[in-house]
Amino acid sequence: MKLIDIVLAKRAHVERFANRSGAAGEVVALAEMAHWIARPKGNDLKVRLAALRDTGVNIEGSSFEAISLSSASVVDFSNAADVAAALPGMSFVEIKSANQIRVKPGFTGFFFALTESEIVAAETLGPRHRVALYNTLSGELQLTSVAEILARAKSSTWQLSVQL
Repeated sequence: MKLIDIVLAKRAHVERFANRSGAAGEVVALAEMAHWIARPKGNDLKVRLAALRDTGVNIEGSSFEAISLSSASVVDFSNAADVAAALPGMSFVEIKSANQIRVKPGFTGFFFALTESEIVAAETLGPRHRVALYNTLSGELQLTSVAEILARAKSSTWQLSVQL
């Protein structure tokens, strides 16, 4: 078999199983969860990451999509003191959405990737890091953790992504 045939076969395989609307699923999941807010952006994200670093937690802003607040309180993410006060009640949520009919209840058949920054955040934050599995077709949402996902995984393939 020629190398190009392998590449074309892999592309066809990826095309069949690709989920191209992950961001749209994140938006829907965020809208359905009253106590979740979208990850702050710009300076507000920098303030939040600095407040975490001050407590010994060093994670990347890309390691989560939402913040779950333990109460209905409003946090001014541009105010370092406000963020620091609210930090103990915050959980950081990585959202993985599915829109394929092959994904069954309980997310059997759901194939997705975890980035290095998501895994580091899960290890660093412990129970304050959650993974929300969201099925946009059925509306099913399951909160879990990276450890629980890895324990239940039927298979895993580790990869290295590079940008030149």
